[in-house]
Amino acid sequence: MTATGCLPKIRIFLEMIKFSHTIFALPFALTGALLAAGGFPGPRQLFWIVLAMAGARTAAMAMNRLIDAEIDARNPRTAGRAIPAGLLGGGTTLFFIVISTALMLFAAAMLNPLCLKLSPIALFFLILYSYCKRFTSLAHVVLGICLAAAPIGAWVAIRGTIEAPALVLGGVVLFWVAGFDILYALQDREFDQAAGLHSIPVLLGVNGSLWTARIFHLIMMGLLVGLYWLMQLGIMFMIGILVVAGMLLYEHWLIRDGNLDKLDAAFFNMNGYISIAVLLFTAAEVLTR
Repeated sequence: MTATGCLPKIRIFLEMIKFSHTIFALPFALTGALLAAGGFPGPRQLFWIVLAMAGARTAAMAMNRLIDAEIDARNPRTAGRAIPAGLLGGGTTLFFIVISTALMLFAAAMLNPLCLKLSPIALFFLILYSYCKRFTSLAHVVLGICLAAAPIGAWVAIRGTIEAPALVLGGVVLFWVAGFDILYALQDREFDQAAGLHSIPVLLGVNGSLWTARIFHLIMMGLLVGLYWLMQLGIMFMIGILVVAGMLLYEHWLIRDGNLDKLDAAFFNMNGYISIAVLLFTAAEVLTR
C-alpha cells in the first residue's frame, strides 16, 4: 500500500476507534504523573507516558472493533462502523493493532522496568473487555479497570513503584468510567437483550441502571475526597472536586428520566469536561505549592 493510499485508511481507522475520545483517559494519566512527581514531570517522561497511553488506547479500541465486528453488523446503531460497512478490512485493522501494541510496549520499556513488566496485565484486561458482554454484565467494570491503568501506569512511570494514592486515583477512574459506560449502554439495551448479550441495562433495566451509575459516581467522589486527605492536598484540588461533583450532577440530571435524547451531551461532553477539570485543578494545586 502506497503512502497516498494509506492516508485514507488511517483516517478511517482513527474515526473508527474514536481517537478524539482519548481525552477521557489521558488527562487522568497526566494527573497521576503530576501527583506522583509532586510537580511537573520531565519532558522525557511525559513524552513516553503520552505515547504509551496513545498506543494502549488505540490497540484496545481496534481490538474491540475487530472482535465485535459481527455483533456490530447486526446492531442498527453500529452497522455503519468501518469494519461492518466494509470500509476497513480485518487484516488492516490487525496491522494497526500490532503497531499500536508495539508502541505501548516500547514506550513502557523506555519509562522503567516495572512499567514493562505490568504491560501484559494491561493487555490482558484490554482483550478481556471485548469478550465480556458475551458472558457477564460486569463489562462496564472491566472497562473501568482498563482505563484505571492510565493514572496507575503514569504513577509507576514517575516513581517506579505502585503506592496507595495511585490505587485510589485508579479507583476514581474505575467507578467514573463504569458509571458513564452503564449510561452509554442504555441505548443498546433492547438489541443486547435480543442478541443474548450481557450488560447492567439488560440485567437491571433503565431505572436500575440509572441508580447503579449514580452509586458508582458517588463512590468516585468519595475516592476523590479520600485522595485529597491521603495526599494532604490543598484548596485548589478541593475546588476541583466540587466542580466535578457539579458536572456529575448535571450529567445525571440530563437523563434523569431515562430519556436518551441528551445522551451525547451527558456522555461525551460532560465526561470530557470532567477529566480535563481534574487535570487542570490538580495542575493548579501543584503550581500553588
